[in-house]
Amino acid sequence: QLQLVESGGGLVQPGGSLRLSCAASGFTLNDYAIGWFRQAPGKEREGVSCVHSSDGTTYYADSVKGRFTISRDNAKNTVYLQMNSLKPEDTAVYYCAAEALNCDGYYNYGSSWLGYDYWGQGTQVTVSS
Repeated sequence: QLQLVESGGGLVQPGGSLRLSCAASGFTLNDYAIGWFRQAPGKEREGVSCVHSSDGTTYYADSVKGRFTISRDNAKNTVYLQMNSLKPEDTAVYYCAAEALNCDGYYNYGSSWLGYDYWGQGTQVTVSS
């Protein structure tokens, strides 16, 4: 079965850290850019970060710059999102999505783009004291 599976979410206090994982099953991530998105209750899904398939180019939403880091380990067929200095407003369901090669869809169209090849099921992140 071809799918992306997110993990690593949970409950964390403000200022804490979490590392999310996006693992591919049934296919290799080597040729795909991976974007991270999040959706808070009552809000639209928004782009958080994206990494190209090969040259390591990354993109970050202004709200997470300096706090979140995206990385990929092609040997493990996994992309990570390290989230530090978490804030209550980071609370959301986090999703990863795959598109061919570069983050063009993520950069130009965001989460509404219909060209993503795979989506994960999401993992809940709750930042609360």
